[in-house]
Amino acid sequence: MSKVVLITGASSGIGEATARRLGAEGHVVVLGARREDRLAATAKAIEADGGTAEVRRLDVTDRRDVAAFADEAAERHGRIDVIVNNAGVMPLSRLEALLVDEWDRMIDVNVRGLLHGIAAALPHFQRQGSGHFVTVASTGAHQVVPTGAVYCATKYAAWAITEGLRLELDPAIRVTTVSPGVVESELADSITDPGAREKMRTYRANSISPDSIAAAISYAMGQPPGVDVNELIIRPAPQR
Repeated sequence: MSKVVLITGASSGIGEATARRLGAEGHVVVLGARREDRLAATAKAIEADGGTAEVRRLDVTDRRDVAAFADEAAERHGRIDVIVNNAGVMPLSRLEALLVDEWDRMIDVNVRGLLHGIAAALPHFQRQGSGHFVTVASTGAHQVVPTGAVYCATKYAAWAITEGLRLELDPAIRVTTVSPGVVESELADSITDPGAREKMRTYRANSISPDSIAAAISYAMGQPPGVDVNELIIRPAPQR
């Protein structure tokens, strides 16, 4: 059954891979991110393969913008079935570096952005009596590493918020947290701290493709009504 799926952070990495996979599976994918040119290229590729994709420039830190993202999709299609809250940033650094602006950015995107996505989609899901929240968290939600204190805190918050959402909602609305390990992506490109950047280069020696995470999201979405995949942790086999 074709679903209307909103994806934040869809211009690269896990978001782009998820859009391509779900589009190929016949779902209507609505792509949101700041880099509209990248979104357009992804949508064009999906449509060339026979899929349906729409794009919208989106800033997840802007609550009204995220609300409009969901409302406009619901108005066009009569419903939204899934929101994949994927947007995230990871400028790692030791706390003593005092890169406070980067801490704030992680909180704004990784935590507030998730909350904005929940707030935007929840009224539609409640009105429909169905829906599916998918949060892309991280293995950082389960393990703190040096240089990752703030990032891991934001991902633990993402896990906790999503688990709380699952416990509070009517079971007709499904809730899934996907926690990737090291994935090939541009996420580490935002690291400005030289020490953290060098450590990340070594840490990312073993990684998996973003499509591995897209496949997990597809699996959770594809379960029959009444089956709720609550959490998936997917990492490279050598990652410990």
